[in-house]
Amino acid sequence: MNSRERFLRVMQFGSSIRTLRWEFGYWPETLRRWYKEGLPKSEIIKLDGLEWIPGEAQPWPLSEGDYRDRDVHRYFGLDEGMQRVLINEWIFPPFKEQVLEETDCYKIVVDEWGIKKKILKNTTSMPQFLDWPIKNREDFEIMKENFDPDDPGRFPKNWKNLIESYKKRDYPLGLGGYPVGIFGSLRFLVGSNIYYMYYDDPDLLKAITNFLTEFWINLWSKVLAQLEIDFVVLFEDIAYRGGALISPEIFREFMMPYYKKITGFLKSNGIKIILVDTDGDFSELIPLFIESGVTGFYPLEVQAGIDVVKLRKNFPELQLIGGIDKVKIARGKEEIDRELETKIPFMLRKGGYIPCADHDLPPDICWENFSYYREKLNHMIEKV
Repeated sequence: MNSRERFLRVMQFGSSIRTLRWEFGYWPETLRRWYKEGLPKSEIIKLDGLEWIPGEAQPWPLSEGDYRDRDVHRYFGLDEGMQRVLINEWIFPPFKEQVLEETDCYKIVVDEWGIKKKILKNTTSMPQFLDWPIKNREDFEIMKENFDPDDPGRFPKNWKNLIESYKKRDYPLGLGGYPVGIFGSLRFLVGSNIYYMYYDDPDLLKAITNFLTEFWINLWSKVLAQLEIDFVVLFEDIAYRGGALISPEIFREFMMPYYKKITGFLKSNGIKIILVDTDGDFSELIPLFIESGVTGFYPLEVQAGIDVVKLRKNFPELQLIGGIDKVKIARGKEEIDRELETKIPFMLRKGGYIPCADHDLPPDICWENFSYYREKLNHMIEKV
């Protein structure tokens, strides 16, 4: 059974089937450390300039510039991971990148999405966002030109050959993912102003959201006319450690109608796996997501209070990926044993679950601890 077949069976709660051996991803500094401590290194991945290295559980489009991990993948015999169709689902053509100011410590740039941000040098940290491309309706009307679903540049030049390759695939293939979502995408277009606009300019927010919804449906229709898709991911990052970033009332008014339109379209095209990618404690929004047609979530961040066992007990129908506390992996064998033994047997017996860390693994995890965790998890997967 190949990875695609296994993924579809697991996500549909198939019985008597091994779940997938996947990992979520890594900080570049983490892999640098592991190479020094024993991970065999290939020449495939160049770590310089990368913010993170996706693992198998992150849907990433494979192309000539692919930087998905292969070294950890090969060392532990992991299964082939999710991939995204190699099309442009966001701003196209991109903005011209500009450096507005630069010192020895930082630089201020306008990136390819039109976002102005301050980036610190010689350290790994989130940039400071300073300005966003849409501030009013006039900006929105101009921005529409960058969301033409009929622009042939959204598809690679070898699209026909790629279609034939996809049809022979042995891995799960999907659409969406970062930064395609409703709340998540709006934060890249209007930034933190979104929280004021819910009250000050709700009509503009709804106009933008409806426009994006129609854009994705039109673009995805072109793909689905030629290719069978296994899943769709909607990127939201709609919560933090203290809870959701918006209220259920805001969700119901500003997100649910568009989610229902998207999920209705997808399910009418035979897509049964619709996942939301979000960090933080999104617990209070789960019933609304389910009502909106979502079928699952990842990566289930433990430090934000998400307990995958509790989640499964409360929502037995959800498809789940992740939920293993990366902090416990860093603490050593005793903590790793407790974390895995209290979660994995129960979750695998219930089905619909792919275990992996609850986000990209940071460099405080040594190679010895990660190896112990990964080998034990692989053994538990095989045993259950």
